[in-house]
Amino acid sequence: MLPLSGAVKIYYCRTPVNLHKSFDGLAGAVHQYLLGDPLSGHLFVFFNRTFNLVKILYWDRDGYAVWSKRLAQGRFNIPQSADGKIELDSRELYAVLSGIKPKRYYKRFSL
Repeated sequence: MLPLSGAVKIYYCRTPVNLHKSFDGLAGAVHQYLLGDPLSGHLFVFFNRTFNLVKILYWDRDGYAVWSKRLAQGRFNIPQSADGKIELDSRELYAVLSGIKPKRYYKRFSL
């Protein structure tokens, strides 16, 4: 699972990114969109244009790791940000990945 400790920060890019990219492409997106260091050990979260696919890039002691999730239906509900980037806490990240809208906390759809 994802390495979430108190020292790890979680950043997400509000600007949709071409998620055909993998390790090096996402590391370049960290520099380009988030102005961050992909080797910092923090988590960097990217969404595609339709917000039904997410990839999370992080440095795992000896190399990059990428975690991804594609939704079968619905979209990820992410917080709005005026400057294009935002920092989340682990509870908010799990809420987004679980289909719960941050700050309002309701399910994306019911089965």
